[in-house]
Amino acid sequence: MKLVIQVPCYNEEKTLPQVIADLPLSIPGIDCIETQVIDDGSTDGTARAAASLGVAHIVSFKKNRGLAAAFKAGVDNALMNGADILVSTDGDNQYSGKDVVKLVQPIIEGVADIVIGCRPIDTHPEFSPLKKMLQKLGSRVLRVVSRTEVKDSASGFRAYSKIALLRMNIYSEFSYCLETLIQAGFGNLKIVSVDIGINPKTRESRLFKNVSQYVWRQTKTIVTVFLLYRANVFFNALALFVFALSLLLLALALALVFVYRVHVGLFGPLIVLGGVLFAVGVQIFFVGILASLISSVRKLSEDTNYRIKTMEIREKDTRRTG
Repeated sequence: MKLVIQVPCYNEEKTLPQVIADLPLSIPGIDCIETQVIDDGSTDGTARAAASLGVAHIVSFKKNRGLAAAFKAGVDNALMNGADILVSTDGDNQYSGKDVVKLVQPIIEGVADIVIGCRPIDTHPEFSPLKKMLQKLGSRVLRVVSRTEVKDSASGFRAYSKIALLRMNIYSEFSYCLETLIQAGFGNLKIVSVDIGINPKTRESRLFKNVSQYVWRQTKTIVTVFLLYRANVFFNALALFVFALSLLLLALALALVFVYRVHVGLFGPLIVLGGVLFAVGVQIFFVGILASLISSVRKLSEDTNYRIKTMEIREKDTRRTG
């Protein structure tokens, strides 16, 4: 069984040596461990540092493309190089490298497809009370949306089985963390959480400038991915609400006319509004049907993509062993 440990980097020349040094050299149940650095358009010597440290695979972008693009490129490269398990960590040395063993163990034992390293949110020395509250709230919302039981949804310290990697499709341009969890939940993949240690902060986050930007981007990602996979649920719920509102207005108008004998002309606008809302509800309902059809096509496309990637990997494995 082959493990690839991936480190997405953007100007991490100073911290990369410590990240690589802390990674385990052997793990029971793993036959081969290789490191992989994704140089996301760094302007310092990150790529040179990776090469000098003996990193097996270095994928370099000419310009910065963001964490999601770096992760996706790393997944593709790891699969094409025969990875059975991929562990992704951060280049700023946030996570404790020795905990890689904890992450891969449930996958080795066959009890998990994805393992999330959960940080000690309550005792995290770098998190303010507001950020702790937002982290917990965000994880709670994601558990509801994705139907999973993940304690730390924003953690980037994760292990993925080959099946999870092949099933994964990244659409977000911001961060893959929430998107992959929602996909895994809807795809019935088994997700397990393990407690991990953390190292002192070496720099400020480059994903967001402040808390409000973080909340906005994470909320946008959750809503976007939810609509991608459950658009019919959203539109059907919205249609039901509009139907109920229109029927309530029409019932109120009829009650005023027939029960209280109020002249119908006084409540004409109420009747018109109820009729318009009913028509809008019908339109939204049919949009929900269209969304369901599009979702079915997307599922077929993802299944086709899974089969194509599987065949490509098998072909490359055959050439490698042959």
